[in-house]
Amino acid sequence: MKPGEDPVTGIPQFGEGGRLVEDQRFYLEEVKLANRNRGMPLEGLRYDVTPTGMHYLLVHFDIPALDAEAWRLEIGGRVARPGLLTLADIRDLPAVTRTVTMECAGNGRALLNPRYLSQPWFAEAIGTAQWTGVPLHSVLDRAGIDDSACEVLFTGCDRGMQGGVLHDYQRSLTLTDALRDEVLLVYAMNGRPLEPQHGYPLRLLVPSWYGMTSVKWLARIEAIAKPFHGYQMDHAYRVRQSPDEPGDPVTRIRVRALMVPPGVPDWMTRIRLLTAGHVVIEGRAWAGEHRVDCVELSTDDGHTWERAKVEPAPEPFCWQSWSWPWAAVPGRYRLRVRATDSAGNRQPDESDWNYEGMANNECQAVEVIVT
Repeated sequence: MKPGEDPVTGIPQFGEGGRLVEDQRFYLEEVKLANRNRGMPLEGLRYDVTPTGMHYLLVHFDIPALDAEAWRLEIGGRVARPGLLTLADIRDLPAVTRTVTMECAGNGRALLNPRYLSQPWFAEAIGTAQWTGVPLHSVLDRAGIDDSACEVLFTGCDRGMQGGVLHDYQRSLTLTDALRDEVLLVYAMNGRPLEPQHGYPLRLLVPSWYGMTSVKWLARIEAIAKPFHGYQMDHAYRVRQSPDEPGDPVTRIRVRALMVPPGVPDWMTRIRLLTAGHVVIEGRAWAGEHRVDCVELSTDDGHTWERAKVEPAPEPFCWQSWSWPWAAVPGRYRLRVRATDSAGNRQPDESDWNYEGMANNECQAVEVIVT
């Protein structure tokens, strides 16, 4: 039996109690995960709405093969009128379209040292899409939630093993959070039906929360009388310093700014090559439930900072554009960008380390050679 293997199945386990990596090498397990999932190329920050094929993607288990005609959404638990809904039933309800920025909770994990052995995100686990669907509360109101309910439990059709636990992907929201106007059941992304990898035929969308909350391939929604304690709530997505402590749950997206990489890249290192002269550095910033008040740029690796121009958000849960003029002279630079939100939260210069690499929002650094 190798270290880290499940004693019954022999399957390597890197969930609860998983191992930390303390060098620059990436391991076979991480490469396998990276080949299944994808980040948004940072040049995609130029688009107000991320093209669907560029939007970041994280799939925990397998992508279910679902037939929309045969699929049904079960509504149950502490409700007066349980039942099954077809996709047509949901599409018959008044629809809304919202532009929402979504980010993975593990974004930036690969930059930590030591790092948790999991999906090795750098800064690309981000995307903004136009999502079309119906407010969740319109479905729950029709079902008639009982006064005894305190949470709403969402179960996806995806199933697998993590941390030695075989389970359906499930997460819950408090009743207050579930009934917020912005929480949607969505069936379209960027004007087209959801693609299989993005949750077809129906998924949950919870704006301002990290992406793990927006359960895909929905199978069941239940109003429950006690807090849910499934694996994805109690063991995964926790901010903690060791695997032995419970930690705090990951919830809202933290403030972050990213720049469109200037100039052109070196193929292997991705160091940017730029011609001297007037350059406009631009990018996007977002802050979960808040707005971005300030974006700052540094050309000397964070020793001095200058403010960029920040545009208002086009919608409440959508990223904001920013730009900054730079008179670039020959030399080698380490550009940094950071944002501050309306609640006064500012990105740290270095990551606030935690065991699983969750909710890491350290300021971005980009190596640039100006000739």
